[in-house]
Amino acid sequence: MLDEAIAELKFNEQSLIPAVVQDATSGELLMVAWMNPASLKSTVETGKTHFWSRSRKKYWMKGEESGHTQEVVSISTDCDKDVLRIMVHQTGGACHTGYRSCFSWHLRQGRWVEEGEKVFDPQATYKK
Repeated sequence: MLDEAIAELKFNEQSLIPAVVQDATSGELLMVAWMNPASLKSTVETGKTHFWSRSRKKYWMKGEESGHTQEVVSISTDCDKDVLRIMVHQTGGACHTGYRSCFSWHLRQGRWVEEGEKVFDPQATYKK
């Protein structure tokens, strides 16, 4: 049944679909990432978000290295079935730069200003 539901989605030519991730309590936009059919299936089966990294060409689970996982509350799609919205309970920060949200930069008078909440030190978290 899950495979049939996934097959109804409109993945792009690389078999990817954008996933908008929001905090289930506050509605805060946390991040946007890409999923392929396998990562979506793993997300549903485990209750933790999994994605496909286009830059690293790698399948990954959010928080596999940092411990900052996302517990899935719900998954929905738009009317065209070409975008996913995933509501989560976020542990720690969603952004690899140490911020709660990847959307911590705001356009103010023609300049990008960082106004996010830093919740962890990426230097200490990622040992690479």
